[in-house]
Amino acid sequence: MPTVWLDDHASFGEWRDKARQLLLAGYPPDTIHWLGPGATAGLLEDGGRQLYLPPVGATAATVPPGYIDLAEAAICHADGERFALLYRLLWRLQEDRGLLGARSDPDVQRLERMAAAVRRDAHKMKAFVRFKSVVDPTGRERFAAWFEPEHHILERVAPFFARRFTGMNWAIVTPSRTVFWDGSDLTYGPGGQRSDVPADDALEDTWRTYFSSIFNPARLKVQAMKSEMPVRYWRNLPEARLIPTLIESASRKVREMIHHPATEPPVRHQRQVRRQAEATAEAESEITSLAAARAAIQGCRRCPLFEFATQAVFGEGPKSAEVMFVGEQPGDQEDLAGKPFVGPAGKVFDAALEKSGIDRRRTYVTNAVKHFKFVPRGKRRLHQKPNGGEIAACRFWLDLEREFVKPKLVVALGATAVQSLLGRAATISSLRGKPLELDDGTLFLATIHPSYLLRIREREGRMREERAFEADLAVIREIMDGGYRVA
Repeated sequence: MPTVWLDDHASFGEWRDKARQLLLAGYPPDTIHWLGPGATAGLLEDGGRQLYLPPVGATAATVPPGYIDLAEAAICHADGERFALLYRLLWRLQEDRGLLGARSDPDVQRLERMAAAVRRDAHKMKAFVRFKSVVDPTGRERFAAWFEPEHHILERVAPFFARRFTGMNWAIVTPSRTVFWDGSDLTYGPGGQRSDVPADDALEDTWRTYFSSIFNPARLKVQAMKSEMPVRYWRNLPEARLIPTLIESASRKVREMIHHPATEPPVRHQRQVRRQAEATAEAESEITSLAAARAAIQGCRRCPLFEFATQAVFGEGPKSAEVMFVGEQPGDQEDLAGKPFVGPAGKVFDAALEKSGIDRRRTYVTNAVKHFKFVPRGKRRLHQKPNGGEIAACRFWLDLEREFVKPKLVVALGATAVQSLLGRAATISSLRGKPLELDDGTLFLATIHPSYLLRIREREGRMREERAFEADLAVIREIMDGGYRVA
């Protein structure tokens, strides 16, 4: 059986080029054997070195957009069969463009599970990497971290750390690969071992002190903690050494909290809280541009959601956008990527915009609430609807976006966005198809959130709602083109 060799564990570009050539040459999936770096060809395999692969033109293959996103994640999976699975689905998609919608198909299910596992692993890497200080021979301070991912995610996640720790020179060492950041470029090299990273440094005490101070025994859920901070990562985290002691003392602390009645905070504490509030208000009053708001929101403490989210997800789009779409809140993928509407609902949204002739690049897309609200369930993070207090707290940021972008039309995608924009709760059915004029002269239109379409299982019902959503988008397109007037 002909063998196709790949030089990289997780290069989607390398796999894609080979797959296009195979597809163009007409090789069915069951006639090809794929091997990654370090693998050994079997006795019945010819090594693939003489396999004829013709040059590829631009039209070698076409696939739905969703396949690319899934494939780019799944190719980072540790399963050695991932290359063959991706090619088999690529082959099948040439005959059945709607294959990815067949959620019961074994190949589709396996691809989605692989992609989900890679995204979870990437999330854990972002959460559990701890840099330690290293002084190089020239006396310069650098930082290094050791991490053991389950999958080949280093190249996928490294840009996140480059954005987060731009001003540091650092390295992340894993068993298979190492990445270096010099302040401007990422460089990859061979893997290493735990001993390549210092065992301890001054930052260890800082992490332990911080973790001890935020540990709340009244909210202790051991199983939830283990899922969010798996035991296999404890040895890499300085604060994890405190967990057994903190758990043992949790019952005693809970009893003490119950038996001690609440007391009024001392005057000094009240003054401190007031000064902090005044400082926050002063800092927020100095936000004079969209870029400044985007930077400032990462320090937002207006509601508790910041404690568990990866990052605040600000809006995206040109400052001169004519239309502002407002959703509910970031989802799991948006929370990790730091961009709005990039998950499943975002793909539905993009497809509907394209079908309606609306260029997303002319629109500004954001959410009523900027941090992901969720509850952990095993290895998954399940979406939770924001409450009225969280919506009201985050309206400060949405008002800034409206002030700086000044769209002529703002579109509420779902009931949460309606509540944020109108200051009151209202049903979509009572507002849909009825453009209104807000107090500042901005046009307002309400429609469903794209995620609603994903939850409709019955085919006819889903098609009916899709047509209604596209009709709403047609009105938006007409307003953008200047052909619609509010009566």
